[in-house]
Amino acid sequence: MWWFQQGLSFLPVALVVWSAASFVFSYITAIVLHHVDPLVPYISDTGTIPPERCLFGIMLNVSTFLGMATMYVRYKQVSALSPEKPKILRLNKLGLTLGWMSCFGLCIIANFQKCILYYIHVLGACLTFGVGSIYMLVQTILSYLMQPELHSKDIFWARLAVFLWSCSSILSMFVSSVVLYSGLYGQNLVQKLHWDSQERGYTPHIISTVSEWSLAFSFLSFFLTYIRDFQKITLRAVVSLQGQTLHESPGSFRADEQALLTAGSI
Repeated sequence: MWWFQQGLSFLPVALVVWSAASFVFSYITAIVLHHVDPLVPYISDTGTIPPERCLFGIMLNVSTFLGMATMYVRYKQVSALSPEKPKILRLNKLGLTLGWMSCFGLCIIANFQKCILYYIHVLGACLTFGVGSIYMLVQTILSYLMQPELHSKDIFWARLAVFLWSCSSILSMFVSSVVLYSGLYGQNLVQKLHWDSQERGYTPHIISTVSEWSLAFSFLSFFLTYIRDFQKITLRAVVSLQGQTLHESPGSFRADEQALLTAGSI
């Protein structure tokens, strides 16, 4: 059995591979069609003009569902491992809420393009990366609280390192974006898809785009730390029959079942 076939480890693997592919494929399509510059464009710019916009939206919508599923499995795992620790359970519920909010932000990014509905797109980015970084912090704290009995110290340090990587990328992107869009380098830069290395504002633009790509891959790297944990989880479906035929209502079946149990007890 391959390592990605063990337990549910395929879930975070699928999330990381599919999300990375959505960035790379839309980037390649936009470059081939000369819609953006080859040197580190904004990720959102590679999903602005058709046909890459359609590809970008569809693939990120799938990433949204993969992310929700991965976060839910992580939530159930922590709940099962620490059923009698209220502090961990509260943090675990908070983490799931924050994680699903981050996934909702990713869905907004996928369906509301930067050059069309800029402020809604920015709202989605804040939910994805801002709330998502808090989700990473909560999971890092949980890893700290669960060591060394349930978590190894290596996993905690790995998640802490990725979280700090994410925070540094957010800070760099925020500062460079504020400088770029301050008005010193012209107006309507949001709509600008092509840059010349000699024009004013090119340096903060490159810093901002590199920070965005760094931030995106820091998020993906965080889910790679789930692989080892998910190898210890299996999923099975339990079928509960609510009727002996397709014509009976569940209530009547329960009444018949109770009558049989009563008769048997006599």
